[in-house]
Amino acid sequence: MSRRQLPIILALGTTQTLAWASSYYLPALLADPMARDLGVSSNWIFGAFSASLVISAMLGPRIGRRIDLVGGRQVLSASNLTIAAGLVLLGLSQSVTVMAFAWFVLGLGMAMGLYDAAFAALGRIYGTEARGSITGITLMAGFASTVGWPLTAWGLAHIGWRDTCFAWAAANILIGLPLNFFMLPAIAGARQAATATASEKPHVPLDRTMILLAFVFAAVGTVTGAMAVHFPRILEATGASHVEAIAAGALIGPAQVVARILEAGFLSRFHPLWSTRLACLTHPLGAAVVAIFGAPAASAFALLHGSGNGILTIARGTLPLSIFGPKDFGYRLGIIGAPARMAQAMAPLVFGLLIDVMGARVLIVSSALSLAALAALFLIRPGPRPD
Repeated sequence: MSRRQLPIILALGTTQTLAWASSYYLPALLADPMARDLGVSSNWIFGAFSASLVISAMLGPRIGRRIDLVGGRQVLSASNLTIAAGLVLLGLSQSVTVMAFAWFVLGLGMAMGLYDAAFAALGRIYGTEARGSITGITLMAGFASTVGWPLTAWGLAHIGWRDTCFAWAAANILIGLPLNFFMLPAIAGARQAATATASEKPHVPLDRTMILLAFVFAAVGTVTGAMAVHFPRILEATGASHVEAIAAGALIGPAQVVARILEAGFLSRFHPLWSTRLACLTHPLGAAVVAIFGAPAASAFALLHGSGNGILTIARGTLPLSIFGPKDFGYRLGIIGAPARMAQAMAPLVFGLLIDVMGARVLIVSSALSLAALAALFLIRPGPRPD
């Protein structure tokens, strides 16, 4: 990444950290107190959250197309307003109906404000030179749970879950909105381009490479979504204690960041296809280590899984950009990413049921998905770089 990119990277890294912390990572801590207040099972909260991810997936291509036309400034700024509105509704909810509608609004906000939208914005600004900036914002936003969960936990302990929602809403307005609006550049001629082509759907054929990439990110997205919820439970099924499982899980975040630093340095010399293939291997390797050595290898599994996941997050932006170039980049990301978001929405429920039946052997399923993604990547040829 260059010095001229640094201010935008710092701004987007901050707003991405805030967006993830105040939306995607909320249910992990808020679901139980919300459910108690509303008099329902926490499954209702997680169900509404899963529905919000499906909504986000369905809107992905449209949001990406909008960013292709006008740039990310308008869309990401609107995401802060939308996430804030959803959080206010969530804090005011007194019934399951209002709670579900609040998550619907948050789904709109996540579609406009999480990684795919930020990657598309950077692609619109920097074109084929966006790889370094994409890595940069994921380095910062990799700490979203590290920052967000303690802040949310503090809010629960001192002001309650409703005021915690209001506080996160205020942060989106007072921090996220100004950074996205004033730090992202306006795109010259964007309004005229949007007016002239708003009714035109871009021609992006669903060719073999597009389908393979969609499959790859859906497969690894399923693993990521499942591990984000069930990782400690799976480790306990291998014989680890609850404390050991939590301690191992805490290593995933640092492993992601270290892997992203490696991607920004050494791996940036190679086509993203190679780093993506490498990342698909790390989860099965970790599962094999646990299968051989049992609970004592829990930390090694966490480090391997986390490092692969860290690189795969970057690959969602850099790999399509390197293969197809910046033209219609946001729209392509929306199409490729839609199955992955839907898979992430369903993964916690599906893997929860599988764990009840298979226990730790569920890692066979997650490893098979990762290896299937790896096989699909070997069917993709990098071809000449668009730059």
